[in-house]
Amino acid sequence: MQLKINNLKFLTKVKYFVLSMIMLSSFTTMAQEIIEDKKEEKEVKKKMDLSQRVKLDGVAAVVGDYVVLDSDIDKQFAQIKASGGNVDGISRCEMFGKLLEDKLYMHHSIQDSIEVNEAEIRSYVDQQINGMAQQIGSVEKLVAYYKKASEQELRDEMFEINKSNKMIASMQNKIIDEVEITPEEVRQFFNNELKDDPPVFGTELKLAQIVVIPETSEEEKQKVINRLKEFKADVIENGASFTTKAVLYSDDTGSRSKGGKYTLNRKRPQMVKEFREVAFSLEEGEISEPFESPFGYHIIFLEKIRGQEYDVRHILLKPELTAEAINTAKEKIENARTRILNNEITFADAALEISDQKETKFEGGQMRHPETQDFVFPLTRIDPELYGQVQDLKNNEITQVLQSRDRENEVIFKIITITDRINEHKADFAKDYLKIKELALQKKQLKLIADWQEEKIKETFIKVNGEHRECDFNSDWLKKEN
Repeated sequence: MQLKINNLKFLTKVKYFVLSMIMLSSFTTMAQEIIEDKKEEKEVKKKMDLSQRVKLDGVAAVVGDYVVLDSDIDKQFAQIKASGGNVDGISRCEMFGKLLEDKLYMHHSIQDSIEVNEAEIRSYVDQQINGMAQQIGSVEKLVAYYKKASEQELRDEMFEINKSNKMIASMQNKIIDEVEITPEEVRQFFNNELKDDPPVFGTELKLAQIVVIPETSEEEKQKVINRLKEFKADVIENGASFTTKAVLYSDDTGSRSKGGKYTLNRKRPQMVKEFREVAFSLEEGEISEPFESPFGYHIIFLEKIRGQEYDVRHILLKPELTAEAINTAKEKIENARTRILNNEITFADAALEISDQKETKFEGGQMRHPETQDFVFPLTRIDPELYGQVQDLKNNEITQVLQSRDRENEVIFKIITITDRINEHKADFAKDYLKIKELALQKKQLKLIADWQEEKIKETFIKVNGEHRECDFNSDWLKKEN
């Protein structure tokens, strides 16, 4: 894996292709070798017999104890497309080669006794499905979108994908865990790789926002509290089904189809603090009193305790927003916008005064990129909705009042400004040192991974079958003599 970095765009493309492939890797992937003698052929057959369901002519490759099927290449393409990824320009041989690398990592993660917590992975799958179900509308719609026969089939496949990804990431992290880079190495990297043909850093923005959330009236809050109390009384006094009530009435679209069920673990933070505290205070078979979280009002039924794991069901009700509350919030932020435009107050002071978003109001409304937690937003990697709102703004201009929603609130109002715009420019060692350091470290890490891969290919049992031997691999998967 020889990597010559000619410019930043090329390196960034490589970096995010690798990351997206890791996140979307299926649980089938492998490596290759032409095996001649009978002894090795017997070993191949033994490896192929890992499952009676796998036919010899369907096996594309074997790596250690893993097999990859011809169909897995198509599955990989399909998974990337289903997740919104772009597969243009990726050949079947390139995809197959990536699958081979993944299986090599997985095989050696087992050899190196790297453990993955399956309970933690299942919990993460629960969070994924709940989050996606909230976005798409329901678990049923999610199952239909991914063309699965049942929710369990979707969960099983997502579990295998996440488990594979965890094994791969853990192995890669172990390889590069102690890699560091010195200022001298950064200087040499810049002089040798970038100085004569410096990369172009794209436009970056620093953004700030003010968010106002309509207030729910005490009357509406009391309505949902009373209704939750009625649900609890009906279950306790009349033997009604908590599960059925969750299916019929809960506003939590992610868990509604499961009767409001979640599995919590005392050792791993999951769900919001308010939810955890109530759940872990209950006795088995007990139903909580109504309580408030950032998402609304809940009651929890503790179904079963299994060591550190708690099986709970809950019903979430969200108080209705009145038209008056929505109009009041809109007027509040419109008034703030007018005061800023009239130079009566700065944007930062207005954020501190009226913004309901705790994460930004104490920093002048300054937003952090969700991936890097930096204040800088590369223009090409801004969320599409946010990009559409700010693409035509100049420094210190303010958007019109925008109506939106987030995970916790059905309606929010916000205004956004650009506090600084760093235009596209050629890399400068002094001004862009941190970016150049990141590139230099990344190259060093990739070199270390490439060396590890080359070494492990030599010592690992590998078999590549059929037409896949015609691929022109970057790595010596076929173990050809030089």
